[in-house]
Amino acid sequence: MTGSPDPGAARLPRVVVAVPPHLREQFFTPAVWQSLCAAAQPAVLDEHTDRDALGAALPGARALITAWGTPRLSEELLDVADRLAIIAHTGSAVAPYVTEEVFRRGILVTQAGDAMARPVAEVALAFTLALLHRIHRFDHALRGGADWDEASQAPPRHEVQGCAIGVIGASRTGRAYIELARALGAQVAVTDPYLTAEDAQRLAVRVVPLDELLRGSRIVAVHAPATAETRRMLGARELALLPDGAGLVNTARSWLVDEDALLAEVSAGRLDAAIDVFDTEPLPVRHLFRKLPNVLLTPHQAAGTAECRQRLGASAVEEVLRFLRSEPPLHFVGPDALARVL
Repeated sequence: MTGSPDPGAARLPRVVVAVPPHLREQFFTPAVWQSLCAAAQPAVLDEHTDRDALGAALPGARALITAWGTPRLSEELLDVADRLAIIAHTGSAVAPYVTEEVFRRGILVTQAGDAMARPVAEVALAFTLALLHRIHRFDHALRGGADWDEASQAPPRHEVQGCAIGVIGASRTGRAYIELARALGAQVAVTDPYLTAEDAQRLAVRVVPLDELLRGSRIVAVHAPATAETRRMLGARELALLPDGAGLVNTARSWLVDEDALLAEVSAGRLDAAIDVFDTEPLPVRHLFRKLPNVLLTPHQAAGTAECRQRLGASAVEEVLRFLRSEPPLHFVGPDALARVL
């Protein structure tokens, strides 16, 4: 554990930064880090997954900045966090790190999910265009040694202008994706039980039941949260409703799709898919997804832009600074956030 070299920092409130070195470099620009050091005494955990190290750092700390892999805040850890008042997560889902006891003790919790919406939506759009134009199939054929004529063979290709695109979940990312797809002329339908008629009108989308969306879409993009209700919401029955030659885009969570059912569909060649998230990560080297010409893969990196990661760090630091200035948080979450399991 390291901290600020400023000898006067001991008079400032302590903030535990449970973020590993490689992510600190990406998350915190010099200006953002300087703003934190000017208002607080950072206690940095290089081994941010070490539960004992976290427990040793928490006594006396007013704030905790968490990253992926930070230990869950159990009652035991909270008991030593005698002055902890705010937890600022540098990601979106807080359920892996926060417990109901955190909220019972009146500790504020914030997250930085807004920062991720745009880059994930851009990747989902890139996936959409690739599937429509079968770019992944051409690339696979050429790299695999197929001759020119053979590599030129692909199912019918389509333009995004006028394309029927279905969006499952009008989340922050879903709405960002809708904006991008509609800007290119797509006709968008949405399934989301929580989308109001006013919001649908504002987004200029049709709200339809899931089965209707699946039957009528050339591309389906998944943007729903991972909750108990959405687990495997796209199973064998649902995937079978997609038209022949349709494409599935998943930059959300593998939780939402029955991976075995999807593998069966793409193995048969009936559907194409573009996937950023998997049941097992890292994706096994011998997994069949890696071999199929009609599947486009990325290793869970949809939100990994330099700009996004800097926004994540800036968001977390700003939440801590607002707390220290006695200002309300911008991205507060309550106990209902625990329903999002991933």
